[in-house]
Amino acid sequence: MALKPTTARWFELLTDRDSLGAVLSILAATGEVELEAHSSPERAVALPDYAATLAEFAELARRYRPYWPEPKKNPALPPPESLAGAQDALAEVRAWALQAEPALTALQRTNTERANLAELTELLAAATTAAPLLELSRCTRLLAARLYALTEPLPPLPSGLLAVTFAGPHGTYLAALAGAEDCLTLDRELAPRHARRLLLPTGLSLDPAVAKATLLERITALDADLDRLCKILDELELRHHLAARLAGFTFLEWLVANVPRLPATEHFAWVTGWTADPHGRVLEAALQRSTLPHLLHYPDPPRGTATPVIFANPSWLKPFELFVRLIGTPRAGEADPTVVVAGLAPLLFGVMFGDVAQGLLLLLAGVLAWHRAPALRLLVPGGLCAALFGWVFGSLAAREDLIAPLWLHPLQAPLTVLASSIVVGGLVIGGGLLLDALTHVWRGAGGHWLLHRGGLLVAYVGMLGSLLSTRYLTAVALGLAWAVAGPMIANLRTAGSAIGESIETLLQLIVNTISFARVGAFALAHAGLSAAIVGIAEATGGHGAGFWLVLLLGNLLMVVVEGVVVGIQTTRLVLFEFFIRFLHADGRPLRPLAPPPGAASN
Repeated sequence: MALKPTTARWFELLTDRDSLGAVLSILAATGEVELEAHSSPERAVALPDYAATLAEFAELARRYRPYWPEPKKNPALPPPESLAGAQDALAEVRAWALQAEPALTALQRTNTERANLAELTELLAAATTAAPLLELSRCTRLLAARLYALTEPLPPLPSGLLAVTFAGPHGTYLAALAGAEDCLTLDRELAPRHARRLLLPTGLSLDPAVAKATLLERITALDADLDRLCKILDELELRHHLAARLAGFTFLEWLVANVPRLPATEHFAWVTGWTADPHGRVLEAALQRSTLPHLLHYPDPPRGTATPVIFANPSWLKPFELFVRLIGTPRAGEADPTVVVAGLAPLLFGVMFGDVAQGLLLLLAGVLAWHRAPALRLLVPGGLCAALFGWVFGSLAAREDLIAPLWLHPLQAPLTVLASSIVVGGLVIGGGLLLDALTHVWRGAGGHWLLHRGGLLVAYVGMLGSLLSTRYLTAVALGLAWAVAGPMIANLRTAGSAIGESIETLLQLIVNTISFARVGAFALAHAGLSAAIVGIAEATGGHGAGFWLVLLLGNLLMVVVEGVVVGIQTTRLVLFEFFIRFLHADGRPLRPLAPPPGAASN
């Protein structure tokens, strides 16, 4: 936890080309590495051209993926890291497909027939549909029968058709009897309506029990066929090590998608990038455990590369990083204000939403949503501060007659509340100016800040102090003189524009400070709304059920509506009155290399 954010460290790693994939997997598993290629263009790239091989694999996957096992690593068959190895693995998958095709075709046909017979068995179990279906199954050569499961309304049927619709286990069905030509016409008309045809076995007994037994006997035989076909496919999977081959291609797809064009020679590969491991202990330990050949060192980053910034805050501060990320990422040398926001945002929220019961309700909502919605974790500190300021203002469940205020009731001293919020605003803006000075010092530009902005801070502090005593007007005059003289000392040619900017900035600071009066205004609005709810509750007469119902609903309404509005105002004040003083947020975060699929479970 520090105001100065941590920056990533440049690393360079040399390994042999055959170990590149394994080394990259280990680096990705640490979660501490972002790869960035930095090489001369005449060098070869570390990865072979897998495009054609992966394209053919994708074509096979479109056809056979539903029948493939889950990819599973096999230590005896490491992922292919050469083009020849990938092509050999593809040949194995292709050979599996060629040998499995007859079994897969039979499997599809058998599954279709079994599903058809199982549905017919359910239809035969219903007394109202059994007899017509059995009659259909005993058609002569002159007549043809059709049985459809319908998904859409029926179109006009051919005139020579005997048809009946009935309800079944999976919706509405159509049974039809007609000449062969009329049945073909019916097939053509129902095809666009996604009707599903069920094939009726011929020659079934007219006795439903006997017919059902016949169908069940056929289903048993089909189940035996399915078991036999599945065993054939299992044997082919083992023979061709299909699960391991698929894991290899999963790794190759990850490699191609995530690894930049790393430089390489015929025998060696050069891995470069950034790490969040400042001392290299995590990377070195992981590589040492692997026993893979490597040489790791940490030179200065190449010129022209943008150093990633790392948010190195403890877990309890992580929710407050949301405010900073709304603007962007602090660049190297800028302040990370997360720790300041952790105190400022709940404080502003609590002042504007001061009520003990409502604050505790928000706190409870934050606890309940802790794991489901991480952003709502901010309700915990916000609700706690709201409850504390409810005690300060003497407000409990919108009532001001239950507890004595530690300070005052807002509606009884509105000017004091507004003036206090302006003082808070001055402290916030002054803190932003100090952080601006600090970031200039970190960048070695402290002298520039003193000449161009130091006078503004002195004048601003003097103006705030003059609200208490006229003696501070001397500081205002001194600061203005400093703000005028500083740019003239730095560069006489640009002194005019610099002086104009300084005066404009000072006026903006005054306006922005006054805008913090909205904090007090929202506190007053909250107190006024609470008084209105209590007044409506009392208008119901006495303290009966109506009183407590109105009070309950009113409090819930305030928690939801006013909680959202106050949250928006808090965010606005933090972003546009505080961050704007010192934070450019044009840096870039570290984007760790994602581990290959299945790495966590292996």
